[in-house]
Amino acid sequence: MRDVIGTVNQSQVIETRREDCLLSERYLFMTAMSAGIAVLGLLLSSPAVVIGAMLLSPLMGPIMGLGFALAIGDYQWLKQSARSLAWGSLMGIGLTALLVYMSPIQTITPEIAARTQPNLFDLFVALFSALAGAYAMIRGREGTIVGVAIATALMPPLAVVGFGLATWNWTVFSGALLLYVTNLITIALTAWGMARLYGFKTSLSARNTIFQNIAVTAVFIGLAVPLGFSLQQIAFQTNAQRIVRAEIEEKFDANSRVDLGSIDFGAKPIKVSASVWTYVLKPEAEVEAERALTRELGEPVELTLTQFQGGSSGSAAELAQLSAARANEEAAEQARAEDLGKRLALVAGVPEDDVLIDRTRRKAMVRAEQLEGATLAAYKALEQRISATEPEWEIELLPPAGRLPANIEFGEDGPTPDGARALSVIEWASARVDIPIVLVGNQADAEAAAAILATSGVDVNVRLTSGPVRAEWGGAGQ
Repeated sequence: MRDVIGTVNQSQVIETRREDCLLSERYLFMTAMSAGIAVLGLLLSSPAVVIGAMLLSPLMGPIMGLGFALAIGDYQWLKQSARSLAWGSLMGIGLTALLVYMSPIQTITPEIAARTQPNLFDLFVALFSALAGAYAMIRGREGTIVGVAIATALMPPLAVVGFGLATWNWTVFSGALLLYVTNLITIALTAWGMARLYGFKTSLSARNTIFQNIAVTAVFIGLAVPLGFSLQQIAFQTNAQRIVRAEIEEKFDANSRVDLGSIDFGAKPIKVSASVWTYVLKPEAEVEAERALTRELGEPVELTLTQFQGGSSGSAAELAQLSAARANEEAAEQARAEDLGKRLALVAGVPEDDVLIDRTRRKAMVRAEQLEGATLAAYKALEQRISATEPEWEIELLPPAGRLPANIEFGEDGPTPDGARALSVIEWASARVDIPIVLVGNQADAEAAAAILATSGVDVNVRLTSGPVRAEWGGAGQ
């Protein structure tokens, strides 16, 4: 081992690594170009373009610099590397977020989705790649860095962070950020370990060195825990898909064919949508399969099973016809959902992108803009009119936080008809606008109104004054 260490020109390696960590015009320019190429490749779902961005990215330099600076105890170099990395990362996120915000394409492509759920395997990929990269840098075999850059893929997850920021998608943003941080820390700490292994001299005392070793181990464990949990979730979902298909197939004969539509693991209970082409319809199959899945998965499951009946011949041609019919039905359903989105956007006066359509739950949400002279009662009536035209859909119109009813009238027997309508508007607005509600007025009527709203699950505060009861958004008038 001493013979191997003796062949390493440590001063030359350190000098080269220092140059790669400088915050230069070239570094910033190449980071910007890499970020732009990466986000375009992600939006177009082009692996070749994404790989090109990986090769251009200069982020590997300051990350390796962090590891080497930590190994030799050069905290001036450590600060320089951290500053270069921070500026490069912020530039990459900002530029990609701007490009996505300006882009007409904001769809989550397979290339983007692949970088939103990191797991323990990603940590090991970064670890082995960093071992190869650090070895190549120390031994003077820089050509290997090309493969390391592709394997660790630093810029694409950073571009996905920018995508999540531009589209306000927390799941995409947090998942990609975790992947980027995982790669960053793993590469830096692996470079530290390789430098120490090759005898790079440190100015740290023995006590500080022990503390440093413990800290590095703790960081690796801290990364491994959430990534291991993520891997466990992926394994559960993969196994669940196999179980769902097997349980449904078990309810029908061998000539039937099952098509898994979607599985929403985030819903409670888990929502499963599937179709089956069969020659004998079995009405009880949905209930039986749902019970079996709940038992097998250990979590509540809500199964929607659509059965299509064919003839008794079992011919491939007939199955093909049934499959085509199902595809046509799916296309028609998609067209109806798009048409609904256009009509909702037109009615609410907003772009189509502001309309959220959930075909699985048959639910549509639209955030309405402030219309001149429109009250909350008008928005409520508008939602009811839209819902009446789409009885199979749940429509939610999210209004701006307009003025709440200013006079909730009460008589001897409770609220008057106008007062009841005002309370109905308050109840509806509370479910649509996430702002607390305050009832202001005389004690008897205010407490009576609060009790009525409480039966509908509306949590209100009461502020006692003289005069009739009125409603305000939390904090108004205080």
